[in-house]
Amino acid sequence: MHKTSFWKAGHLPTLLASFFYFDISFMVWVLLGPLAIQLSKDFNLSPAQKGLVVATPLLAGALLRIVMGVLVDHLQPKKAGIIGQVIVIASMCWAWQGDLHRYEQLLFLGALLGVAGAAFAVALPLASRWYPPEHQGTALGIAGAGNSGTAFAALFAPGLAIAFGWHNVFGFALIPLIIALIVYIVFAKDAPGVAPSKSLSEYLSVLRDPDAWWFMFFYSVSFGGFSGLASSLTIYFNSQYALSPVTAGYFTAACVFAGSLVRPLGGRIADRIGGIKTLSVMYLVAAAFLVLASVGLNSALAALAVFFVAMLALGTGNGAVFQLVPQRFRKEMGVMTGLVGMAGGIGGFYLASSLGYSKQITGSYQLGLTLFATLAIIALIGLSAVKQRWRTTWGSATMTTAKI
Repeated sequence: MHKTSFWKAGHLPTLLASFFYFDISFMVWVLLGPLAIQLSKDFNLSPAQKGLVVATPLLAGALLRIVMGVLVDHLQPKKAGIIGQVIVIASMCWAWQGDLHRYEQLLFLGALLGVAGAAFAVALPLASRWYPPEHQGTALGIAGAGNSGTAFAALFAPGLAIAFGWHNVFGFALIPLIIALIVYIVFAKDAPGVAPSKSLSEYLSVLRDPDAWWFMFFYSVSFGGFSGLASSLTIYFNSQYALSPVTAGYFTAACVFAGSLVRPLGGRIADRIGGIKTLSVMYLVAAAFLVLASVGLNSALAALAVFFVAMLALGTGNGAVFQLVPQRFRKEMGVMTGLVGMAGGIGGFYLASSLGYSKQITGSYQLGLTLFATLAIIALIGLSAVKQRWRTTWGSATMTTAKI
């Protein structure tokens, strides 16, 4: 189809409002990662504690995506998103004005920031429900490009923390959060003709379908790799190459922008050649470059180039996964977005925390990166095992107009 047919197929204001809401939410979600160097000094954190601090929002966001997915299907995406954004704004006010001085308080703040990570389960169904099957990859790729918010955190938070103190970074974050909430309220609309809400037991019944578990695993690797690196690379570049917090943040932002901005491209490529083929190539590329990164490159610029390519692959893979999910679970898109998003957050928590423990136990990040590269290879093997069944059942030409 021509590009113009996509722009006429759905509701553009909702698509763009979903992207903006998602973008700012993700900026806040990973905020502790770019601030970790300053926080580590004030709180005297060990490498493992630093890893857990930046990983906690990822785990909390993963678990809360289930809650948000249920709210989306019961209350509709727009109302669920407003509730989540109000909670995040209140959390930022506490982080800004509260007296944070203990490690446990940082972990609690990380849990609150998980609500921002749960925005994933709102933005994607809100956009998805407006678009037909042949445009799902592109629509969800654009909405999902809100991943780029993690780059803004890495780009601005370290410098603001040095200039104004890390407490005030949370105050500055309130400005875009409030703007995003206003834009969301004014421009986002729920799609018409949505099926009536189901009971919680009906939602969870999708877990009896093996395909649900496959999608959760595939996304735990692609998005888990993306979010885990987005939260950890500032620490990595600082400790591995002695870069300043600001320079380490710039390096991280470059990698995260790469992974974020190609997500729509990943969806678009999947629409053209099929999500399975796209995802297979991306797993192979991601695994290869993560192994290359694990050897401990001598130059920070070389490491930047390697992580840049790895993030390109992971970001493209994120778009490809969500080209496939709506084809298989269109009627359960709200809960599947929550479940798959939860798995992605858990993957990010695993990677971020394992990198911290790897550094503390072995003195390097090699073990953590190698193990995650192994997961990418396992995902590739699993995808190869199910692709024939998928293409001859729900992904066949008689069942959908989309390429699988």
